Amino acid sequence: MDFDNKYRARLEKLSTTNVADALDALGLKGATYGIRPIWEGAGKIVGRAVTVKITAAGLTKGKHHLGVKAIDVAEAGDVIVVDNGGRLDTSCWGGILANGAKMKGISGVVIDGACRDVDDYVEIGFPVYARGSVVATARGRVMEEATNVLIQFGGVQVRPGDVVVADRSGVVIIPQEKLDEVVAKAEELYEKEEKMIAEIRAGVSMLEVDSKYNYEKMLK
Repeated sequence: MDFDNKYRARLEKLSTTNVADALDALGLKGATYGIRPIWEGAGKIVGRAVTVKITAAGLTKGKHHLGVKAIDVAEAGDVIVVDNGGRLDTSCWGGILANGAKMKGISGVVIDGACRDVDDYVEIGFPVYARGSVVATARGRVMEEATNVLIQFGGVQVRPGDVVVADRSGVVIIPQEKLDEVVAKAEELYEKEEKMIAEIRAGVSMLEVDSKYNYEKMLK
């Protein structure tokens, strides 16, 4: 898949809500919940998923510090997607990892869980989305179970190579084999909404615009 040339600019123009509506219209699941930019100005994220599955630490030890392998295998433009089951009591991503990801050209990181070292992300301008931040280290609390495997993220299935779009509204996942359909539908919805907004700003009444574009049934 020639993702960068065929899809990146198109997805950067669309909002996560355009994509979420397109997924709904096509009967696909991809809208997550509760995962937002961890710092103001973090910026939009678009890219293909490199997944990390986190589990509790215990007598079975991890082979390396969590996230390191994902950074190693990721290509420029990819997004690291971390499944820590929504845990907020411990970090699973920090400043050193963010610096490594930034140097690799990774687009950003989205975390179903918490991160720490937020000031480091701000300093280097690296987008991190999470459920929250916490000071507690991952060491002795959680460890990496696997890299680039099937995970759950905000109630949505994510596989390596699926497409991630994230902005201030949240995070959506596009199944890779449905990318053409989803992007085309999202663009269609975007154009319709832009026309509606233009008419409203020109002074047309909300009721008239709603009736003309049949907004309630726009996804049918």
